[in-house]
Amino acid sequence: MKDASDLTFMAAALEQARAGEATPGGAQVGAVLVENGHIVCSSFHEGDLQSDPTAHAEMVGIRRLCKERRSTSLKGVTVYCTLQPCGMCTMACLWAGVSRIVYGASRNDVNSVYFESRHFDTADFINQAFRDDLEVKGGVLSDECATFYLKPEETAPIDPAHDFTSIL
Repeated sequence: MKDASDLTFMAAALEQARAGEATPGGAQVGAVLVENGHIVCSSFHEGDLQSDPTAHAEMVGIRRLCKERRSTSLKGVTVYCTLQPCGMCTMACLWAGVSRIVYGASRNDVNSVYFESRHFDTADFINQAFRDDLEVKGGVLSDECATFYLKPEETAPIDPAHDFTSIL
């Protein structure tokens, strides 16, 4: 059951990625939050749209759903995202108490520009948080998800926020 529904919900996250790509100020990372087999929130990366570097797709969805519910707890919710969550988004999932994280493309499928320049990944954060009640599943529709992002061997444009040579 989870496998078929994971495909369905990741397809919905892909639709959000397309919406983000088509929205001025949006970006091509999509997420859906699911509870009891129903999408309860949809979002895409809104960093430039909101002038907020923390407005990643997962963060936007978590904020939106928590605000709607007037609660910081998302126990029982699964977060589906087209790209493996970064450290910030993983920690937000931990703090919100989500039950599952399901992602498409992994940090090994795309250029490193999409991730902080550290070795930590989603699994590292979860292991260090001692959360044995949080399931993480990667690689769902990974090929389809990876088409939105630069490949590992492609040259990424210089992003001033990630240009460590400017601080030397």
